[in-house]
Amino acid sequence: MSDVTTPARAWTRWQDWAEVVLGVVAVLSPLWLDTTNTVTWTLIVLGALIALDGLFSLAMPGVVYGEYVQVVLGVLLFISPWVMGFTDMAGAMWSSFIIGALTLIMGLAALPAANTAHRGMAGQH
Repeated sequence: MSDVTTPARAWTRWQDWAEVVLGVVAVLSPLWLDTTNTVTWTLIVLGALIALDGLFSLAMPGVVYGEYVQVVLGVLLFISPWVMGFTDMAGAMWSSFIIGALTLIMGLAALPAANTAHRGMAGQH
């Protein structure tokens, strides 16, 4: 097996595993953070979407748009303290900033591997 097809193996990309972990941390963070109902649901919904996108990317490594979804979800989580109005809740705000930024970074880091897997699965265009 050549090195070109290695990134196309399902359940092996570390960036996608990191995305799943980040999503789970976001979902669980209301357990240890001081939050309101709005903040709790923002973290749960965006965190669940991040984790699900990570699982989708792990299962189907050749689907490139999953990485773009990850980048968008990272941006949404990053800006959520301003949009949802919880900049006064330091723990939740910083969690959103950090998890959102790391999700964005992992999505951008996974793009080259996803593009390689896509080319390996789709053949020549």
